[in-house]
Amino acid sequence: MSIRLTALAATAAALIAGPALAQDYNQEPTFGTLNVATGFVPDPAVIPLIAGGDIDASSLGGTCNGYIANAPDFRVNYEAGTNYPLIISALADADTTLVINAADGTWHCNDDSDGLNPVVTFTSPQSGQYDIWVGIYGEPTTAMAGLYISEVMTGGQTMAGGEEP
Repeated sequence: MSIRLTALAATAAALIAGPALAQDYNQEPTFGTLNVATGFVPDPAVIPLIAGGDIDASSLGGTCNGYIANAPDFRVNYEAGTNYPLIISALADADTTLVINAADGTWHCNDDSDGLNPVVTFTSPQSGQYDIWVGIYGEPTTAMAGLYISEVMTGGQTMAGGEEP
């Protein structure tokens, strides 16, 4: 009898502890996929998208926040080399957040690393699939945003000459 109760308790705990499953990285990304290898050009790759959704990212735990969609907004299939970070950032007029399921299956979240813009830097990125959600902080709404994939800069940085990328 205690084995049965233990099994039921374990099943219930797994169901309760699984909020990350709300973000379905098995779905096709809404705004596309980028296949790149270390040294890719142009750098940064800039992807226009609509940030936000109706799912509260804080249900993922940790530092995740903002409102995101169920399906990933974008996917990067990255072939890592040596001595290059992978920098993922977003830029918008709204207060955006990032939720990323990395190639190793870990979740990474950020809000406000660059003013009101999020940045996640993988200093030693692994090769593989990176699923990205761009959220909106504060309420379930949407806004136009730019997603930046780079090995050298964030979306909020300026290029030589002071121009926005």
